[in-house]
Amino acid sequence: MPHHRSAKKRVRQSEKRRLYNRRNKRLLKEAIKAVYQATTLEQAEELLRKAYSVIDRVAAHGVIHENAAANRKSRLANFVQTLRQRLAASGSIQ
Repeated sequence: MPHHRSAKKRVRQSEKRRLYNRRNKRLLKEAIKAVYQATTLEQAEELLRKAYSVIDRVAAHGVIHENAAANRKSRLANFVQTLRQRLAASGSIQ
């Protein structure tokens, strides 16, 4: 346990930050998972836009690194592009 006043304050701040980071990481995971579970191309594209927003917001607040955010956005974009190509090949979209 901390003995100094500044150390006690640091414990309080660390706990707040930990809860903030956990909440934002959960939002991030849910947004990404929603894109992968989309049933239609339109739904996937809409969820991709929302996921981009969440990823950018989380990265801006320092929960994840900017490069990690870029990598996640790239993977999601590739997934939606692959989905688009598969549907076009099967003739589902014109």
